[in-house]
Amino acid sequence: MSNRLGESTSPYLRQHADNPVHWQEWTPEALAEAVERDVPILLSVGYAACHWCHVMAHGSFEDAHVAEVMNDGFVCIKVDREERPDIDAVYMNATMALTGRGGWPMTCFLTPDGRPFYCGTYYPKETFLNLLSAISSTWRERRGEVEDASGRITAELREMAAGLPGNGPPVDAMLCDGAVAAVLRDEDTERGGFGGAPKFPPSALMETLLRHYERTANRPALDAVARVGAAMARGGIYDQLAGGFARYSVDSAWVVPHFEKMLYDNALLLRAYAHWARRTGDPLAVRVTSETARFLLDELACGGMFVSSLDADADGGEGSTYVWTPAQLADVLGEAEGQWAADVFGVTPSGTFESGTSVLQLPVNPDDLQRFDRVRQRLLFARRARVQPDRDDKVVTAWNGLAITALAEAAVALENPGLAAAAQRCAGELLQLHLVDGRLRRASLGGRVGDSAAILEDYGALATGLLSVYQLSGEQRWLAAATGLLDTALTHFADPARPGRWFDNADDAEALVLRPGDPLDGATPSGAALVTEAL
Repeated sequence: MSNRLGESTSPYLRQHADNPVHWQEWTPEALAEAVERDVPILLSVGYAACHWCHVMAHGSFEDAHVAEVMNDGFVCIKVDREERPDIDAVYMNATMALTGRGGWPMTCFLTPDGRPFYCGTYYPKETFLNLLSAISSTWRERRGEVEDASGRITAELREMAAGLPGNGPPVDAMLCDGAVAAVLRDEDTERGGFGGAPKFPPSALMETLLRHYERTANRPALDAVARVGAAMARGGIYDQLAGGFARYSVDSAWVVPHFEKMLYDNALLLRAYAHWARRTGDPLAVRVTSETARFLLDELACGGMFVSSLDADADGGEGSTYVWTPAQLADVLGEAEGQWAADVFGVTPSGTFESGTSVLQLPVNPDDLQRFDRVRQRLLFARRARVQPDRDDKVVTAWNGLAITALAEAAVALENPGLAAAAQRCAGELLQLHLVDGRLRRASLGGRVGDSAAILEDYGALATGLLSVYQLSGEQRWLAAATGLLDTALTHFADPARPGRWFDNADDAEALVLRPGDPLDGATPSGAALVTEAL
């Protein structure tokens, strides 16, 4: 037995290929081995840009003693949540139900037929070792309790899935107006955004409020977009040198980000800022639209398509690529220019991040824009000499679909035909590689498409992207391809028993302990929302 992740199409799984743990991918063979050995499955789910995934890997999975305990007592399966969101969804629901919270890395213990009986997230090494010992003892000595618990948990998950709403009130103006009013009541009018820390970019809400404003001319909706759009663009969550947004802010004022940069966040935010720019002509919205589009093309491009993410960590420390001290600014720019830059970007001796470093912000526009652009270019040049974050080069269908739509809308907002060409180039390459025998695949790496079937969000997001480039170009091939994807979605993902409800995986996909079908949005719109927009 050995580690089997070396040939994976997932960079996240390849990161673990040298672990002494005998990792396997989720396959029928791995599940059959658990049955044959009569041991539990240890399922670990994460993704390449995840900071705490790296911490647990370094602390536990690279440790020979921990690996020995894992190999002796379990069949160890690694899953990239971005490549297999269906598996992630099933076991994240179990983790949330059992612990009240979720996150990655997700650590689940399953019976050989996939029923969860104990779930958690990150564990420090000693805690993890104690847990492994306790799980193994329980499996050997109290098997009946494990079977009972896994049966109850699985039954509850299926009941929860069956109880998801299939029919609701009619979607009319009154319903939408009430939803917008509820959103606005939750706004943080002082700092921008909704709710407290941690704060995630509310791209879907920005789009919703802009569409509501277009229909009703309700000024508070537009004002809320302007507040959060400006707060994020001026905060540390936005890369003030190269453009692009980090995944979220750990504080309520958008100052300190969790530094990973995801394609899906930047695609959704590019669309929202492009819409804001097109609607109002706001100079900040126009600038951020242009810079975020450039970030996609400069930092995440892979041929004509786009890769998944940039890591949070570099050189062993989170955010080390991006943060500055006053002395570092002076080293690059000289004393006078360095002090000016420190004032402009809010870099202080005490710092806003760790060890006296600061995340760059832009509280107000500088008085000299030419000087500002010159300083930014010099700092960016110096930053590129630092150790850079790793890049997850996996190409995900849904996220590229979001990027196609965003680039198409940015092309119109900025009157930039180059962005329109980029959208069409991505659409063409994605169809050529990811559409296999009439069905979409979820992801590819280095020009090799993976085996994982696409899920509902892939069909919905790509169809919308294709319809966006059709609107730009008028070329019938985009309309035909989008229609074909939607026909497939209707055939294989719609719930025939409950009109209006969708499953996230196809009716002929691998059977899991339950068939996921969550209509709620998360970091990205739900598959149901995406396919509904496409339709």
